[in-house]
Amino acid sequence: MKALIVDDERLARNALRRVLRPHEEVEVVGEAGSADEALHAIRKSFPDVIFLDVEMPGGSGFDLLERLEDVPIVIFTTAYDEYAVRAFENNALDYLVKPVSSERLAAALVRAEKALASAAGLLPLYAKGSAGLNQLFVRDRDRCWIVRLCDIVLMEAEGNYTRLYFGTNAPLIYRSLSGIEERLNPTSFFRASRYHIINFSCIESLESASGGRLLVRLTNGKRVDISRRQARKLKSLLSF
Repeated sequence: MKALIVDDERLARNALRRVLRPHEEVEVVGEAGSADEALHAIRKSFPDVIFLDVEMPGGSGFDLLERLEDVPIVIFTTAYDEYAVRAFENNALDYLVKPVSSERLAAALVRAEKALASAAGLLPLYAKGSAGLNQLFVRDRDRCWIVRLCDIVLMEAEGNYTRLYFGTNAPLIYRSLSGIEERLNPTSFFRASRYHIINFSCIESLESASGGRLLVRLTNGKRVDISRRQARKLKSLLSF
């Protein structure tokens, strides 16, 4: 398991290295003292997990996640209990309060190993995906999430923005649908129309419509109308 430590305090980074030392399954591939340094290190080493401080000069841990295209497993490490609820609203794997105890660290690593093992059984969701889980950090006003792509049911264009549907949430992000499509694996997602990309695994039913079109019902209840041209392609892919 490749790990990156992100904390603006050198003593805190050293302390975390010490408690990680007995865990031979963990390889610390680098450290970073700021969001900018972390961004460079992540793109260079593709860590499986990042131990991420929340408050740092020049950008918080949440700011860093927003700049990433592929988000690794995240374990927040901070001295402030008040961030715990927000961290788990982001679907972080775990939350460790400094000074990090060996017991809590061990529990977090077990969870990380399980998450990696689960991810190993999934097809790569990005066409150019890196190691680890393929996730997106999504911020919409004062709420934010870390979302696995396989949990996204539908992507819907709204101008230069895209609305993501997952669970009961539907936040709007400042990314074009075409820009997102370039990063997706076509074996997992399908460009249903000019305005929609659907998750193959979330198709509940297909209904024939007039003019050779198809009406797709998704697991979240949403319906997507597919043109005759794209309907032919979808039928071929699904052997329908």
